[in-house]
Amino acid sequence: MAHSPDPILVVGSVALDDIETPTAAHHDVVGGSANYFGSAASLFAPVQLVAVVGEDFPEAHLDLMAARGVDLAGLERVPGRTFRWRGRYGADFGDAETLETQLNVFEHFQPKIPASFRETPWVFLGNIHPDLQHGVLEQIARPRLVAADTMNFWINQERRALRRVLAHIDLLIINATEARLLSEEDNVYDAVDAIRAMGPEMVVVKKGANGAMLFHPEGTFAAPAVPLRRVIDPTCAGDTFAAGFMGHVARAGARDFATLKRAVINGIVMASFAVESFGQDHVLALDPRRIDERTQGLLDMISLA
Repeated sequence: MAHSPDPILVVGSVALDDIETPTAAHHDVVGGSANYFGSAASLFAPVQLVAVVGEDFPEAHLDLMAARGVDLAGLERVPGRTFRWRGRYGADFGDAETLETQLNVFEHFQPKIPASFRETPWVFLGNIHPDLQHGVLEQIARPRLVAADTMNFWINQERRALRRVLAHIDLLIINATEARLLSEEDNVYDAVDAIRAMGPEMVVVKKGANGAMLFHPEGTFAAPAVPLRRVIDPTCAGDTFAAGFMGHVARAGARDFATLKRAVINGIVMASFAVESFGQDHVLALDPRRIDERTQGLLDMISLA
């Protein structure tokens, strides 16, 4: 009998973004870490989402999320405008330049975990203030795996609060620039050693067009990115990677080294779909067959058989 996946709890932001790239600009793109994660992870397992939106957030998108198996019992809709971000990418599609941030209803957001979510075995803490991440940890029972994301701003401005979170999670998913900044080490292996000494026994380092690396007590695993003809919008790549990673873990119902290696592959594949359109359009249109085909293509590419 096929395994019925346990749900994944995600706590993060839901936003409306204005995105500029060298070729186009799009306005009011539905974004945010919890939104991107939930949309992608729901392809693999049920998702429980905790976030906040304002009166201006489109109800149709919430209906779409619910139809995909995302439990919105933890989503608050409050008076005011939804969190908004405006950013611009250069020709190399590297880190985005933030042009404007409007916290709006997110400014006073305090995650409230519904009672029905508190024993969820798989937890992902999206890229939000470390104090909010820690507040989530205080409201949940000890799950089988807690993974978290962060960013340069929190590393620079809220290092003490972030260190408190790191002491209580199992897995940190960050990019190479963030790993160097957090650890104050230039070499990725030295950086990961320093980060693991802060608490998480496992670290995933995302390397963009160079793939990702998993550092686990049983060993190290590296996989390349999916070769793409073009990149349209990398905004949601990191959250979609995390969704693919955690989605595979939940579907497998395990957290051993072999499972996490395949989770890295799943994360890379999902991120590759995400960057091929603005926002999450491509991910929302995915079906399991296309995911399986691209996954097999990546596995064939790296196989020596």
